[in-house]
Amino acid sequence: MVILAQLVLYAWLPIILYLFVRYSPQRAVIISFVAGWMFLPQMGISLPFIPDFDRINSTCYGVLVGILLFDPGRLNRFKVSWIDIPIIVWSLCNLASSLTNGLGLYDGFNQSLTTTMSWGVPYFIGRLYLDNFIALRRLAIAIFVGAVIYAPMCLYESRLMQNFHLLVYGFQHPSQTFIFSIRLGGYRPSIFMTSGLMLSIWMMLGTILAMIIWRSKLMKKLWGIPISYYVGLLIITFILIRSTGAYVLFAASIAILFIAKWFKVAPFFWSIITITILYIYTGAAGNFPREQYINLMSNYFEPDRIESMDFRFKNEELLSAKARERAIFGWGGFGRSRIFNEDGEDISTTDSLWIIALGSNGAVGLASVFGVLLLPIISFGIRFPAKLWGNPIVAPTAAFAVFILMYAYDCTANAMVNPVYTLICGGIAGVTVNKNPLLDR
Repeated sequence: MVILAQLVLYAWLPIILYLFVRYSPQRAVIISFVAGWMFLPQMGISLPFIPDFDRINSTCYGVLVGILLFDPGRLNRFKVSWIDIPIIVWSLCNLASSLTNGLGLYDGFNQSLTTTMSWGVPYFIGRLYLDNFIALRRLAIAIFVGAVIYAPMCLYESRLMQNFHLLVYGFQHPSQTFIFSIRLGGYRPSIFMTSGLMLSIWMMLGTILAMIIWRSKLMKKLWGIPISYYVGLLIITFILIRSTGAYVLFAASIAILFIAKWFKVAPFFWSIITITILYIYTGAAGNFPREQYINLMSNYFEPDRIESMDFRFKNEELLSAKARERAIFGWGGFGRSRIFNEDGEDISTTDSLWIIALGSNGAVGLASVFGVLLLPIISFGIRFPAKLWGNPIVAPTAAFAVFILMYAYDCTANAMVNPVYTLICGGIAGVTVNKNPLLDR
């Protein structure tokens, strides 16, 4: 069955090229990224001199070739803007991290190429093709349709406790095993994602977009069925995925969008941006008030959850202290930023994107990766204030901005890279610097 997964990855390249022949380049890009992330196998094929050929890279390779063959003129129209500085720095800072740690030019180039493929290329393609409200609306509809397709699969896994990735490809990611899938008294599905948490965030986005599409009347029916029915289906499915963290992020997203629509302000949007930045800053500087925070949270969560939370904070304190020894560009790769005991055993746990970026790439890497996530949505919020978010034209982009904020906040506790989210960041960045975001190019 592993052979089947390899064949699917290799076949994805000609399929993407067919999409460029069959549809417009913009639609081909959207279908390629959404379908590729949803259904390609969780594996990588080692290739010489270039990053592993996995589902992210196979999609990026295919789309880049498709652009070069079928839409090269688009590249000539692209102009680098100030808003692209974080993605450029994040894509290249591995080179500086390797050189400053004596790991060599080859290692730095290889690591930077890996980051460029998983982050830089999706962002760049988003800037190219999704830099207007119409294009982002099409992406929103595609993700919504993808979530609808996933919904019965989620219900199937929840009920029968069988993983689709295992059924189709014959193997599964370690985090998809049964013992890691039991949550809240039931089985948490993962479908073709690496974990149930990753799936829950994806379905959260699909559910939010379904509600926006329904309320804004962007679509009335899908396959002859009213959109309201799908909204109900996705809400039920999202609940049955059993992810407490995703529930909280979903509730916060809906609250932000509801207040923006009815009161024309977004105080929670700006508050969560501020909280995220302050958390990262205090954690990186070693000033996070862990004991006070744990005492506060103990009033709302069960003791086992508080213990898990405190364990993660203590790990991050130790990792942050070591990271400050190489404050600018970090320790580079090969696990050099981790904590080892006297016997050389790794005793650290790195769950969050912020501590991984800080340890490996220092303050430059930390600021740049969260700049990729936060700078576009901050710029969007300034240029298009909350009073405009209820407009059907702006609403899908506003929903994307709120979701990316929640994703950035989640990255203070988890590290789940998703090229579709980076594609969205590129699109929002394009909207904010586009002089006429109402015009689809």
